[in-house]
Amino acid sequence: MATIVSRKTRKGTIFQVKVRLKGFPSQCATFARKTDAARWASATETHLREARHFPQEPAPHTLGELIERYQRDVLPLKPKNAQNQSRQLDWWKAQLGGLMLSEISPAQIAECRDRLLTTPSRRGKRRSPATAVRYLAALSHAYSVALREWGWVNENPLRRIVKPKEPRGRVRFLDEAERDGLLQACRESNNPLLYSIVVLAIATGMRRGELMALQWSQVDFSRQTITLHETKNGERRVIPLVGHALHLLLALQQRCRTDTALVFPSPTVQKPVDITKAWKNAVARAGLQDFRFHDLRHTAASYLAQGGATPLDIAAVLGHKTLAMVKRYAHLSEPRMREVVADMNERIFRPSA
Repeated sequence: MATIVSRKTRKGTIFQVKVRLKGFPSQCATFARKTDAARWASATETHLREARHFPQEPAPHTLGELIERYQRDVLPLKPKNAQNQSRQLDWWKAQLGGLMLSEISPAQIAECRDRLLTTPSRRGKRRSPATAVRYLAALSHAYSVALREWGWVNENPLRRIVKPKEPRGRVRFLDEAERDGLLQACRESNNPLLYSIVVLAIATGMRRGELMALQWSQVDFSRQTITLHETKNGERRVIPLVGHALHLLLALQQRCRTDTALVFPSPTVQKPVDITKAWKNAVARAGLQDFRFHDLRHTAASYLAQGGATPLDIAAVLGHKTLAMVKRYAHLSEPRMREVVADMNERIFRPSA
């Protein structure tokens, strides 16, 4: 919208014109004649509207060039997921890397998505919908950076792609008999650290990577806490350390090695202990079916839910940013919820004497 204001000066009347259009900075000019001001306002408005509807085409680049720059400049800033995302982007580069960015349509990306779901992986297994979602997310973020920071594209075509529907989150946890059998098998393991690691995993809900990287400086025996500075979601997490897990760590501290800061070090080198073989053997001796180490984390969350912990409590212990991941345990707290509702009804609707 243009506004023209006349002002009287010593030299005569001048006309100041200002053009305002949403999404663009204000444009101003001054003229001696009102007809010139009106002509300039009209031309300026036309130019701005054309710029909005017909933006300047970015310089030509291929998808391969976009991926290479992203891997070089952006992935090093994301060390936790860099290896997996680089592998995923290499797959996209093999599919569409030779095409110009202006040539790539949402339909072509959708075709690649379908091919990803039907083509076996390097291990010969069919990729899950969750895997396809991660491949799409890796490419989408690369496009977003190219759009916002590099000016290589005018839009992110991934925004128009339908993501495969992921199945409900897995909930496999130990019942009482399974837990006792697994802990006994861990006690009998040739690996002297396996039992403590498994107990700590159940007691705290920590991930395997968090346990393996745990250092004594993160354990505060006076406050009875473990502080995780590097977590999957990037936020610091403080976990209570109580009961049997606390006693086990106190005993480990009494005989800990002085040549490493790790709580669970390897016997010979400065890296975490490898429990892969010992864990598999313990699971087999305990007779557990379809049970992974990560299911110890589900076990901790399930026990919390059964004990009456709220979704917010469980999210805080496990380190989830949202409650979406915690909803899978909601049904386990139904008995506690029933008790709460029954108590409320008893107090409110108690029959009069």
